[in-house]
Parts: sequence; C-alpha cells; structure tokens
Amino acid sequence: MVQALQFKGIIPPVSTIFNQNRKLDEHGMGILIDYLIEAKVNGLFFLGTGGEFSQMSFSERIEVAEFAVRYVNKRVPVLIGTGSTSTREAISLSKHAESIEADGVVIINPYYWSLTEERLFEHYREIAESIHIPILLYNFPNLTGQDLQPDFVLRLVDEHSNIVGIKETIDSISHISEMITKVKGVHPHFSVFCGFDNHQLSTLQLGGDGTISASGNFAPQLSTEIYKAFTNGKIDKAVSFQKQLAVVSQLYNIDTPFVNVIKEATKICGLDISTYVLPPARMLSEEKIKQVRRTLEIAKVL
Repeated sequence: MVQALQFKGIIPPVSTIFNQNRKLDEHGMGILIDYLIEAKVNGLFFLGTGGEFSQMSFSERIEVAEFAVRYVNKRVPVLIGTGSTSTREAISLSKHAESIEADGVVIINPYYWSLTEERLFEHYREIAESIHIPILLYNFPNLTGQDLQPDFVLRLVDEHSNIVGIKETIDSISHISEMITKVKGVHPHFSVFCGFDNHQLSTLQLGGDGTISASGNFAPQLSTEIYKAFTNGKIDKAVSFQKQLAVVSQLYNIDTPFVNVIKEATKICGLDISTYVLPPARMLSEEKIKQVRRTLEIAKVL
C-alpha cells in the first residue's frame, strides 16, 4: 500500500521562551504558539536548533516537550527534536515523545564524534526500531560536521518505514534536488523540507514539500503565502513573497548563534515575549537590536 505524505507546508522551528532565570516561560511560549497557529502554519517543531535544545539538560528537554504537546492540544501536528550525541539519550527522548503523543520526532545526527557511515546507520536504525511514530531526519552539516547524503538517506528509508522526511539545512539547492530525486522519487511519501529561507520556492518547484526555518517565528505570513501561492499556481505572487523573504534572511548575519536575533525579531514584530537565551548565547546589544529592526523595516515585515 502506498503511504500518504504525512508532513508538508510551513512548520516553524519554535523558539523556546525563557524567563530571566532561564527557566521555561510557559506564558510566553503560549503567546508564540497561539500566534503561529493563528497564522495557519502546518505544524510546529519544538527543540530544534533555534529552540536551544543543545544547551538544555535532559529534564529541561522533557519539560519543553510535555508543555508543547499539552498546550498545542492537537490543533496542529507537533514535532519534537530528540537528537543527541548519545544514541541512548536520543532513544530515551524519542520514546518519551511517543509516550506523550507527539506526532513525530526530528533527529539530528550526532555532532561531536566523527562516525563512519555504518556507525551512523546503526545509530538511526536503533532509534527507528525503538519507536513507532514518524521520524524526520535533520541534516545540518555546518553544525554536525557530517552531511546526510541522499544515498545514505535512501538506504535508511528503504529499511525503516517510520523515517518519513528530512529537514535539509544546507545551502545547496543541488543537494536538496538530489534528495528529492533519489529518495522522494522512490518513496513519494517522504517529505523534503528546506531549512534556509532562500531555498523555499526552489524546493517547492523541485518537488519538495515545504520549509522549516526560523523566520517562521516572527514572519510566518511570508512563508505561508509563498506556499499557498505556489500550491495555487500563482508563481508570480510566490516570487514576490520570496524576494521579501530574502531580505529577512539577512537577519542571520547579525549575530551567531542567531537564536537571540530570532527572539528579538519576534518581539519587535509585536509579540510580548521575553528574549532571554541560554549561554553561551547572549542577549543582543542595543545596536544589534536596531539592526534587526532596520532589516525588518526594509523587508516590509513591520
């Protein structure tokens, strides 16, 4: 039986909102979640890179996952990031996500040790065999040091039916194109998402399925309009919004890591949230906050 496409469209990687003590701010999270659902996104991804998962303890990640699933309350699909440098921890986090009825998990490959392809395959195999809910792979070679190649991904999908998609955070449209051709060409149910704003329209035109990018936190209307225009055959309109989104992408150059930029942009766009981040990330200086505002004004987001 042919499997149906499970995930598509615009799925923002939601910022985790903290109070001044760097504890989960449930009120602020609720404001952001409600805003994104009202913006008609197609799902929400918690504990990704922009969600600062890499700076959290195991218990903090559990707390965020439980709140997210409970608060969203089935209004849109919820994906939980469960990647780790440890296979055992990734399995524990994934089993927990399944137990709280998350709709799927997103798993970045280990990002400290260099792994042979076989060891990486075994890592994903053990996780896939430990749960039944859908898995999206997360390819971010600039941070992990290891690219998930299309042939490798195809082998995983051939053997594990619950691996149903990938987030391609890679600045190579040819890589995304090859992923679509080689993997989606064999498994039409497999979802291919780009992680960089600049590739959204190109990914859709090549046969991909959507975008999981941080700008969805503060300007979800741009990504959702591109997606809607494309699916309705209004390419000129999609191109116009894509040009606007390209200006927004300049925000990522203001600071590294960019999690602080996303939170400040979200606040400037009108959401009453705190902008605390987990160290070693730091809050933006007033001058950089002004740069964020200027960029948003140029992009005509404000």
